[in-house]
Amino acid sequence: MTSALTLYGGALRRTAAGADGALHLTDPAGRLLRQLDTAAWYAAPSRADAGMLARCCGPTLDIGCGPGRLATELTRRGVPTLGIDLSPAAVRLARSRGARALVHDVFAPLPGRRFRHTLLADGNIGIGGDPVRLLARCRELLSPDGTVLAEVDPPGTQGWQGPVALTDTRRTSEPFAWAAVSADELGPLAARAGLRQCDTWTEEGRWFACLNR
Repeated sequence: MTSALTLYGGALRRTAAGADGALHLTDPAGRLLRQLDTAAWYAAPSRADAGMLARCCGPTLDIGCGPGRLATELTRRGVPTLGIDLSPAAVRLARSRGARALVHDVFAPLPGRRFRHTLLADGNIGIGGDPVRLLARCRELLSPDGTVLAEVDPPGTQGWQGPVALTDTRRTSEPFAWAAVSADELGPLAARAGLRQCDTWTEEGRWFACLNR
C-alpha cells in the first residue's frame, strides 16, 4: 500500500505541472470524508485567505505549508515566515516559489526563537489526529503575545478523530490519524491546550478562528 506522503507528493507534482491532482480523504471503509483541492493549495491566496494573512504581523510558522501558498505571500509582504511540512515534494515546491520551508514534523524540536503566529490552514488542525495535542504544541511555539490562526469546519458540523486514508481514485494510502473541528467545538478544545478563542470569522464559505494564550 502506498504511503500518504507519496500519494500527496505525487498529487502536488501533477498539479504544478497543470494536470489533475485531485485527492480524496476517506474513512477506513472507503467512504468519502472530503475532497482535497490541491489546485487551490498551489494557486495564489484567495480572498478567503486574506483574514489569516492580514493578522500575521510578525514571525509566522505555517504548519503543513504544502506548496507554499501562504508562506510565499507572507514572505512577499515582508513578514518573516517559515513553512514546515512532512512532504519533501511540498517543501521543494514551496521553496521554488520563494518561501523558506523545511521538511519537519511540528512535534519535533524546532530550534530558534518563538513565533508571533502559527497557521493551521486548509484543515491542518487535523494533523496528528489529536487537536488538543496539536494546539498545545502551537502554544509552546508562540511568543507570550502570539496567536494561533486556524481554519475550522462550519459551526453545527460534527467534529471527528480517527484513521483516514488518501486516494487519487487509482491508489489508496496507508491509514493515518487525522481530525476535524468545527467552529463551535474549538473553544473547549483550545482551553484544554491553554489557549482562548478570541475571534471567529467566515469568508467565501470557509471558517477561521484566532486563539491566544
